[in-house]
Amino acid sequence: MSSTATPTAPDRYHYDRQQRLFHWLMAAIIFTAIGLGVWAAFLEPGTSPRREILDIHKSLGMTALVLVVLRLVYRLLAGEPLYRNAPPALTHLAARLAHLALYGLMFFMPLTGYLFSASGNYSLPWFGLFSWPRLLPLDKARALLGESLHYWGAWAIGAVLTLHVLAVAWHVLVRKDEVLERMLPGK
Repeated sequence: MSSTATPTAPDRYHYDRQQRLFHWLMAAIIFTAIGLGVWAAFLEPGTSPRREILDIHKSLGMTALVLVVLRLVYRLLAGEPLYRNAPPALTHLAARLAHLALYGLMFFMPLTGYLFSASGNYSLPWFGLFSWPRLLPLDKARALLGESLHYWGAWAIGAVLTLHVLAVAWHVLVRKDEVLERMLPGK
């Protein structure tokens, strides 16, 4: 006699498997892309390994852009889990604003990188498998604008991610609440 497990109801206090996968995959992609971008900034332009590092950086950035679209659609459909103990209103508002900033920057960074590369006649690779279409004409002024926006956006996403990680640490170490636990597999 074989027994079959009955499906359990979704855990109302944890993000579901797909949301957790989007979160942690995008975190890995974004932190890797930032690290590669910083590394490339210290290398001589036009040389190897800078070109190859930037090709991977760009590939990760465009992957993040595709994933953030999918993630946002899924997030709007799936919603968010409940809190067992809701955070204070101001803390909740700060978290919402920080997440809006992160979502905005997850769009802004690949788009400004694309603007810089496409307008400046730089490569638009995706892991050596294909090149993204060049939808913008060559334009040095637009390329410089894209470069500047991407540079300052890098500082902004670095600051917001730092605040995000510090906020998680504060929730875990000081408040000792469930915020991080919601993004970890349910128990």
